[in-house]
Amino acid sequence: MKRVRVTTGIQPLAAFRANLAAILDQVRRRGRPVVITQRGRSAAILVNVEEYQALLDRLELLEDVRKAERQLAGGLGVPHSRARAKVLARLAS
Repeated sequence: MKRVRVTTGIQPLAAFRANLAAILDQVRRRGRPVVITQRGRSAAILVNVEEYQALLDRLELLEDVRKAERQLAGGLGVPHSRARAKVLARLAS
């Protein structure tokens, strides 16, 4: 995902409402998020569907890594040689 810059892609809520179709088209075509403000403060970020799905996928992967790290810290790890042997045995089956 492209990095959100709070100094660009900012739309006040009133302008967002007035130009909704054009802003949605811009987000879809360029893939750049838009920060929507309300009363001068950031209120929401609009991203296209593909970027949102990519964020969810990355989050899921990071959660898996954190879970694995906790398991390793708890002594639940498997030595590389044993893990490799299991994988190779399954592939040979």
